[in-house]
Amino acid sequence: MNRPLVLRTAQIVIDLLILSCALWAALWLRFEGDVPYQMFKRVIFLWPYIVGLQYGFLALLGIPRFSWRYIGLREAVRILRALALATALLVAARLLLVNVIPGNLYAQYGHLPLGIAVFDFVLAFVGLSGVRVARRMGTERAQMQRVQAGTARVPTLLVGAGHAGLLIAKEIARNPSLGIEAVGFIDDNEQTHGTVVHGIRVLGRVADIERLARHHEAQQAIITIASAPGDVVRNIAEACQRAGLKVKVVPGLHQLVSGQLNFTRIRDVAIEDLLRRDQVVLDDQAIAADLRDSVVLVTGAGGSIGAEICRQVSRFGPRRLLLVERAENALFEIHRELRADFPSLTLEPLVADITDARRMNQIFQDYAPQVVFHAAAHKHVPMMEWNVSEAIKNNVIGTRGLADMAHGHRTRAFVMISTDKAVNPSSVMGASKRAAEIYIQALAKQSSTRFVTVRFGNVLDSNGSVVPIFREQISRGGPVTVTHPDMKRYFMTIPEACQLVLQAGAMGRGGEIFILDMGEPVRIVDLARDLIHLSGFLPNEIEIVFSGIRPGEKLYEELSISDEKAQKTQHPKIYIGRTIAEPLEIVAARLDDLRAAVERGASAEAVRDLLSSVVPEFAQSTSSVGRASAAPDPPGPKLTGPKTALA
Repeated sequence: MNRPLVLRTAQIVIDLLILSCALWAALWLRFEGDVPYQMFKRVIFLWPYIVGLQYGFLALLGIPRFSWRYIGLREAVRILRALALATALLVAARLLLVNVIPGNLYAQYGHLPLGIAVFDFVLAFVGLSGVRVARRMGTERAQMQRVQAGTARVPTLLVGAGHAGLLIAKEIARNPSLGIEAVGFIDDNEQTHGTVVHGIRVLGRVADIERLARHHEAQQAIITIASAPGDVVRNIAEACQRAGLKVKVVPGLHQLVSGQLNFTRIRDVAIEDLLRRDQVVLDDQAIAADLRDSVVLVTGAGGSIGAEICRQVSRFGPRRLLLVERAENALFEIHRELRADFPSLTLEPLVADITDARRMNQIFQDYAPQVVFHAAAHKHVPMMEWNVSEAIKNNVIGTRGLADMAHGHRTRAFVMISTDKAVNPSSVMGASKRAAEIYIQALAKQSSTRFVTVRFGNVLDSNGSVVPIFREQISRGGPVTVTHPDMKRYFMTIPEACQLVLQAGAMGRGGEIFILDMGEPVRIVDLARDLIHLSGFLPNEIEIVFSGIRPGEKLYEELSISDEKAQKTQHPKIYIGRTIAEPLEIVAARLDDLRAAVERGASAEAVRDLLSSVVPEFAQSTSSVGRASAAPDPPGPKLTGPKTALA
């Protein structure tokens, strides 16, 4: 016999029995057990009609299709609504029969006292909901018993008794196979102390974690504060470390969709959690107006920044997205990812080098991009000190050629990704990016294309950055190499940086240099210690070795120069720097000389000298070429945002 059919039939029969019992119990309660014979006859007559009406509304709202094992508040509200509609109809019929058709012999049989209708409504709701809740509780108890028989449950403290904490508590209760035993909540809000959230007691504050963990024999903690600031995560992680607890964290609020939580997203605390800041709030309408139904081209599409820009752009529904990348494997990966995540989006994977003018011109002719995000660049500071001409060829000449094509093809907007290393540059890489900025600003004065530059510092976990290098060194048992104990850098996550790039691109009118609020600079040695701890090692188990400042590096990076007079914009995390652009003819002539020197194979020293003529602030080392130059703490004025200083 078909087991699901039998089960469904049994559920229908149970519902009809509950509705019948509720009606007869309501009759008994209304008359306190002394039911008049005439009323008894009347209810017998109405019985099938009332039960049929109630079950009809239940069926109309889809309640018989709900699984009893997963009854929740939403289903209970639906049952309440169905019974309320049926009761309202019964009351309306009663009033109609009394006031409109008085004295009719047969009308009396449709006359149901209001007291019976009210009692019936309450009892039917309690019965229908109760039998489903009992079914769910029985299923969960059986599951828990099976799990307890074969799975060890880890005593766990949940840090944060808010919305995300409630979701975690529900998931733990619903899914015993997770092997988690929630022993209590930790929350610094003293008003919650002693309360119970989904059956779990709020025990105390973060400062009490060590004592509470010992008392309740907890072995791990889950930070259930969605999108908690980095300093909060750090404080909790340090408290858990002192208590000897393993620490995990829930995803950000954007991943907690419609109250649902995928428990597999809960992960170990990462370096991004310790450095994270307030969630970026975007003006989606402005970005959508700039990108929707547009042909968008992204250079360096396979790199860390370029790939994330592609992901962010794809959310806004461009008509076509052109992925320009010279590394075939990187292009293959980002194309495959976007094709899976955005199947309706038209993608064009284009293997191309931005320094190949013929190839890039063909792309502009074939596809006519309306918005260009230029993320392709050589970015490693020491590597460009050793390969000066290649830095110029890619970062300066390549950018110039791309900008000229955008101007010539009347591209609507051109957004160049720059770096904090372009400010008072001490390296060839930084100076080459500053030279590109200067040309972009000069061209913007004479072009209908909106040329804007977005400047920010280091991004966490980008290809070849310090975080993956530290992880690789830690995995080998150390040592972790840090250049200098006082070396500081600005950091932000890749998604945050790219979201702000899109926002700045939509805000630009042409010629601006947008500067992203990078928060406070972080000491690289502190970053190394955090990664060692997060990797499960004690401070004395992995050695940190100071290797010395590398060629072209300085101790501190800046985000703006004093001449730019950076000011706030309407977005709290984006500043704007304005300088008087040099005449395009003068800048172009200097870049022509620089290009000629590169093409004729001039010495690195000669190329540096010509680069200094384009970028006067390029601070060359007074010692031999290739030695590091360390800049002191930035002397210029600080850009002060709502909470942090930018430079």
